[in-house]
Amino acid sequence: SQSDRYIDLHYSDVQLTAHKSCRQRWNIRPSEMSINTLNPIRAIVDGMKLTPNPEKPMIALSIGDPTVFGNLPTDDKVLQAMKDAIDSNKYNGYAPSVGYQKSREVVANFYSCPEAPLEAEDVLLTSGCSQAIDLAITVLCNPGDNILVPCPGFSLYKTLAVSLGIQVKLYTLLPEKSWEIDLQHMESLIDDRTTCLIVNNPSNPCGSVYSKEHLQNILSVASKHCVPILADEIYGDMVFPGCTYQSMASLSSDVPILACGGLAKRWLVPGWRLGWILIHDKNQIFGKEIRQGLVKLSQRILGACTIVQGAIESILNDTPQEFYHRTISFLESNSEICFSELSTVPGLTPVMPSGAMYLMVGIEMEHFPEFQNDVQFTERLVTEQSVFCLPAFEYPNYFRIVVTVPEEMMVEACTRIREFCQRHYRTCSQDSNELDQ
Repeated sequence: SQSDRYIDLHYSDVQLTAHKSCRQRWNIRPSEMSINTLNPIRAIVDGMKLTPNPEKPMIALSIGDPTVFGNLPTDDKVLQAMKDAIDSNKYNGYAPSVGYQKSREVVANFYSCPEAPLEAEDVLLTSGCSQAIDLAITVLCNPGDNILVPCPGFSLYKTLAVSLGIQVKLYTLLPEKSWEIDLQHMESLIDDRTTCLIVNNPSNPCGSVYSKEHLQNILSVASKHCVPILADEIYGDMVFPGCTYQSMASLSSDVPILACGGLAKRWLVPGWRLGWILIHDKNQIFGKEIRQGLVKLSQRILGACTIVQGAIESILNDTPQEFYHRTISFLESNSEICFSELSTVPGLTPVMPSGAMYLMVGIEMEHFPEFQNDVQFTERLVTEQSVFCLPAFEYPNYFRIVVTVPEEMMVEACTRIREFCQRHYRTCSQDSNELDQ
């Protein structure tokens, strides 16, 4: 009857309501992904007791932002390109998530070479190189897979991977070989769940630039085990005179490569947030699926800043060579000053870089018995000398120096580091005498 149907419906509504309202109090928890997102360097720095010496102005050799001190401005042509893009009123709306077709063509033409040709369809524009790396890892890996990451290396790789449930396996770089990869160690880490090999060249934090032969050896390992490469080339072409930079893709005959880059470092505009992924897939190993996956992932946010996309043609094509030369010249000069000064400091072993913006310094910890590790060493360096260097990126007994600071600041920092080491350095005989006493 109609009344029976009403009772049944009413009873169902009551059941549904009861099911929906079983939560008795607020209980909002952060997601697993947010809990698992941790920047290892940030965690170390946040845990350090950083109280500078009030009698000495702070010198931060820790920040990988070349614009901080104002001594490395971008070129006027770059600024004018942005002004023109704004004034044109053409770039105020949404662009396709992978970037404007014209802007993608410009990037493809700029980086295309006979050994690794590119077309617009091979380019995705991203919100900085960091998003490019994020998309590349996410499209290649599932939870439970693993990726191979350099150690020392850029901490973001681990931050992104672990948050996605991807295991990170660290392969060793060799300071005695100018931070070349320990290929035997790297190869030993590969298993059936290895879905990506990350190669950062030129390197952050090492400042190394790999030779053609070494890159070919890396490619041989990747080819042998059928592992694609994520090439982080944000410092591409930022190499000192006498060194030659070669992109990974220009040497690959079969290994598919997602090359990540951007404007941040070479053009000295990290805040403008324009990066890219260059898809190199000569043998169609990635095929349509990886390309479609990248497009889908790019749609999670609506891509790179449209104004910078509007300026990219002029930025890439009109920036004078003198601007690049001037930047490299400054970085090389500061690196030489730092290397020369610290090479004569007892207990320190700097490694001369060949490019990028960084220099790594080894600490002979046995000569500094007051400190248990590089974190305590760099922490006390701040307390006594107001000089802040980052402890090495999960690589014991090293610290990184950023060489973008003004020259006079670099000289002063090296003087203070020398004073600090002279104060705390102990010879092995001193150590044993003190123990005997």
